[in-house]
Amino acid sequence: MQMLKQEIDATNKGTYDFLYLPSNFHSKRNFGYAFINFSDVGFVITFAEKFGWNQSNSDRRCYLSYADTQGKVALIDKYRNLRVVQEDESCRPKLFYTSGHRIGKEEPFPYPQQT
Repeated sequence: MQMLKQEIDATNKGTYDFLYLPSNFHSKRNFGYAFINFSDVGFVITFAEKFGWNQSNSDRRCYLSYADTQGKVALIDKYRNLRVVQEDESCRPKLFYTSGHRIGKEEPFPYPQQT
């Protein structure tokens, strides 16, 4: 996750508030896709124009697609009660500040809701 964040931050630091790189909980290997929520739709265009994942020895390409769940609040609601937020820190979805003096820094993920 850290390598992906560094790569995204090279062109889009502070423009996204949610990042999740789904991974196998046991092996910690990712599945080859990620979910990013940009704070403004215009940042998606900047990302698409500038992003290039060149850290691997793969000929895979980066593709963008529209996710079913949109927006920071909706993503928190979707993930906060799932098992993934109780797994190893490296496998969890992350939230980030998009304004103020903490821009680009990780924001605490809300605790699961009590039922």
